Amino acid sequence: MKKIEAIIRPSRLQAVQSGLKEAGIPCLTVVPVKGTGLQNSYAERYRGVEQTMILQTRVMIICIVSDENLDICIDVILDNASSGEVGDGKIFIYDVQDAIRIRTRTRGGEAIR
Repeated sequence: MKKIEAIIRPSRLQAVQSGLKEAGIPCLTVVPVKGTGLQNSYAERYRGVEQTMILQTRVMIICIVSDENLDICIDVILDNASSGEVGDGKIFIYDVQDAIRIRTRTRGGEAIR
């Protein structure tokens, strides 16, 4: 099993979510995040005062998938989250040792189906 963390633009979330559902990967967690990468800072006016904003608003999608679904999940995220511009985001992949469904105590791959 693998854990996929993808940090993407909030405007791309609906497309990624729909793509994952169509690919048979409907389970995901979405967390609002702020951060900075290679993109430049931007200026914002608040109550007449201009402030330089360094942190960009993004969302982090977290999916736990079987090894067979790893490439499918990555391809769906890449296809739906990319605009070709700086700031599209990143994808991180981790190994997952085990998963347990609390209700039934099912372990392993069956717990994430």
